Amino acid sequence: MILQVHDELIFEVPADFTDEDIKPIISIMEETTKISVPLKVEYGFGANWREAH
Repeated sequence: MILQVHDELIFEVPADFTDEDIKPIISIMEETTKISVPLKVEYGFGANWREAH
């Protein structure tokens, strides 16, 4: 992880990082704590912030 901004985490990963590789990160983010509303993670890949969104 290289940056956290508000409700967003920014990671630098290898170019061949896949949807399968991101699953452990999503699991940690969604299941770290139990609250009355679900925590849902969205993600994207890109060479820059704009491409990833």
